[in-house]
Amino acid sequence: MTQAIPTLRVRERSTLQHWVDAFGFELHAVFPADGTQVDHAQLRLGDGWIMAGSDREDGLGQPPGSGASYWVLDDAAAVEAIHERAVAAGAESLRPPNDPEYGGRECSLRDREGNLWSFGTYRPEDA
Repeated sequence: MTQAIPTLRVRERSTLQHWVDAFGFELHAVFPADGTQVDHAQLRLGDGWIMAGSDREDGLGQPPGSGASYWVLDDAAAVEAIHERAVAAGAESLRPPNDPEYGGRECSLRDREGNLWSFGTYRPEDA
């Protein structure tokens, strides 16, 4: 089995809770358990995962706010629901739910740190 897990850097530990509130992620682990820094965090959405940690000086990982990911959802109603939820939680809508020419239903949002999040029903194997 091969699995890709996006990894993101965060400026603020509270961004993890923003992802939970805005996009519906489940927070599975955060190390250390308290404080302002995040050495390692694991969050899940459906069958997908992301990992995150605080900004680092060692050059490992991209700068906070520079991440982008596309998440496949089960149906158009889920796209509508996540867009509504995310905007209510303070995410910026860059592209409201729409039907692109290549198929599916999708939307794009930016979190408060600047990361781009796209959600849609299009699956690459559908092309």
